[in-house]
Amino acid sequence: MQKRWQREYKGNLSTADIPKRFVDKMLTNYMNIGFIHMLYPNAIILHVFRNPMDTIFSSYKHDFPAGRLDYTSDFSSLAHMYRGYRDVMEHWDKVLPGRVTHIKYEDLVHDLPGIAKKIITKLGLKWDDDILNFHKKIRATNTLSTSQVRQKVYTSSINSWKKYESHLTPLKELVGERHEYDLKTNL
Repeated sequence: MQKRWQREYKGNLSTADIPKRFVDKMLTNYMNIGFIHMLYPNAIILHVFRNPMDTIFSSYKHDFPAGRLDYTSDFSSLAHMYRGYRDVMEHWDKVLPGRVTHIKYEDLVHDLPGIAKKIITKLGLKWDDDILNFHKKIRATNTLSTSQVRQKVYTSSINSWKKYESHLTPLKELVGERHEYDLKTNL
């Protein structure tokens, strides 16, 4: 992760320039939790999760560039990937109990000030009310969700899959019992 971060900045950094904290929100980082745990034993690992069908539908409806995310355009592949993600997260919770901090997206959206303050406390940082004004910041972002970064937190994506439920029934059936997630925020 650190090397990937350095590559982003063209390797022009000395060890002193490497930040004390960084965020890597790569979709498949759940596979790396064991490595993160070994390489960064003091790292705070945040797992933000949401309603499974909203998660899967969000991936399906986006037209990702060809390459590593091709599975998002196929119901069977999406369901397989999602079930695998859940298996891996359950594994980490079993072998590294308490190591991953789970944050339910819906909790975050409905109580941004409260959940954000708990996250900042967990990170050992000082609270600043300006954190809640993230959408007003002018800075470069390199993410497919760039337009979302510039908006206030919104609730319109909660249960958004239900508008298309009749079309997504085959996907829901492929996901099986995993179409629900009873995990709770544990901040």
